[in-house]
Amino acid sequence: MIFKEKTMSLVESKCEPCRGDTPPLTGEEACMLAAETPGWDIGKKSMEREFVFGNFGEAISFVNKVAEIAESEDHHPDILLHSYKKVKIDLTTHKIDGLSKNDFILAAKINGLMS
Repeated sequence: MIFKEKTMSLVESKCEPCRGDTPPLTGEEACMLAAETPGWDIGKKSMEREFVFGNFGEAISFVNKVAEIAESEDHHPDILLHSYKKVKIDLTTHKIDGLSKNDFILAAKINGLMS
């Protein structure tokens, strides 16, 4: 199992393709990974976070950076730009209808954009 030993942080990890028979994370597993992804609301099948920027240009720039990360990880979130400067990101692994380690890896990398 992926949680027996911790070899690298989520930011240093790379998303790996999930097979359809891969089980979603348990609540306990998600809680363990949530420690590395502050600010995200963790649900049973997805996790989300809203980011607020000073203006439309900053929000769009952020969306483009998230898109670059998502493409490089081959793990794509739902992204909603609303109220001209707010960006809501929803992560889930559709193939397994729930959360996978990939969701937390992407969340950690997205959080890194805010540093």
